[in-house]
Amino acid sequence: MPIGGTKQPAGVSELDEAIVTSSLSGREWDVSGSSSRMLHSRVLTDYSAAGFAKIAALEGGNSLEYCFGCGKCVPVCPVDLVSEYGPRKIHRAVQTGLDLFKSDELWKCTTCGNCLRVCPKEVNMIEVMPAVREVAMVEGTIPDELQQVMEKTFRYGNALGENPRRRHAWTKGAGVEVRVLASDPSPVDVLFYVEDYWSFHPRGQQAAQAFARIMTSLNVDFAILGAEEKTLGDSQRLAGEKGLFESLMEEVVDVLAKYQFNRIVTPDPHGFNALKKIYPKYGHTFEAFHYSQLLAPLLDQIDFAGSLDATVTFHDPCYLGRHNGEYEAPRKIIEAIPGVKLLEMGRCRENSYCCGGGGGGMWLDGFNANQLSERLSERRVREAAATGADILAVACPYEVSRFEDAAKSTGNEGLRVMDIAEMVDIAMRGEDWRS
Repeated sequence: MPIGGTKQPAGVSELDEAIVTSSLSGREWDVSGSSSRMLHSRVLTDYSAAGFAKIAALEGGNSLEYCFGCGKCVPVCPVDLVSEYGPRKIHRAVQTGLDLFKSDELWKCTTCGNCLRVCPKEVNMIEVMPAVREVAMVEGTIPDELQQVMEKTFRYGNALGENPRRRHAWTKGAGVEVRVLASDPSPVDVLFYVEDYWSFHPRGQQAAQAFARIMTSLNVDFAILGAEEKTLGDSQRLAGEKGLFESLMEEVVDVLAKYQFNRIVTPDPHGFNALKKIYPKYGHTFEAFHYSQLLAPLLDQIDFAGSLDATVTFHDPCYLGRHNGEYEAPRKIIEAIPGVKLLEMGRCRENSYCCGGGGGGMWLDGFNANQLSERLSERRVREAAATGADILAVACPYEVSRFEDAAKSTGNEGLRVMDIAEMVDIAMRGEDWRS
């Protein structure tokens, strides 16, 4: 069949009459084309390929046409559990006339990557959706709340619309000295790229302060950029703002070129993904780590003053796990904390459920309220609570606030949501996590 202009129509040759005889029973069977069709035309001949052609013309958009409807993607799609979704369903909708460029279906995908993990045809929604969204951005057919985030990012260099001069205000409550390179530009081993939510969100700032205390206790030579830091922009790219991403990237690279450092460490799996996979495509290569990867090899140097005494379940961030293959470092850290019992959720590691924040989803809760039966974060909190754990541990700045809100809205206030950096810090200081 002609799809996207890249496949040739199948040649169909049918006899007016076709009879086969069974070699076992000798019985004759009529397998004529008209008979096998029940005198009706096949549904799959009854559509236009125009939708696929438009998508396939975009860079990264051609794989949607590869789908042959096996349906393996649907049960692993996190959005399908709270709606009707999945690449197969998107493929079928486009096949029967949906204009994806103008549809609400375009914005539901979180680019979590679980569908690609199981797809035998490698339909890559991580490329397809951003490509289509980029066109929708240009045409102005995007959700209002997402448009506001892009405007804030363009103006302030962060998705929260905060004054860049407040980037390092969190350091005042850390209780340890945090060097800002603009004030002391001497060479440093680790450049701590804090990113937006650890810089500005109140709960994120608590995790940033905890991480600074941990690195100080481990005698790690680290520094931050402070007001010079801008978001690495990966979530904006996945939401369709490729131009904004490229502009941010050039500004980031120009700032980084001013300083000497050996490694970049960030708490944000999306920022980590940008530095590890996307920036190098533009010729900008850095030795980048997620903060769990920095801490895991140093566990034997950590002096714990107390025991956490809690059962913990861990949520694998999509962009740390599925996208970049890191499952062990966070777990090694959790299991090294005295008094911790780790309980795994049914959906974990490669099949971990999505929090709903990826691909621009972090800023689309209002839009999705009319699209989904419940937020993905609420679904995940229910899974975490079902384990009987005291703490839902996370390793992504998006997730503390998302899951804390979800715990309240689902009636699971007893489930404490904590970043693993906070858990390590509490055990190092011998404090009670319940306080």
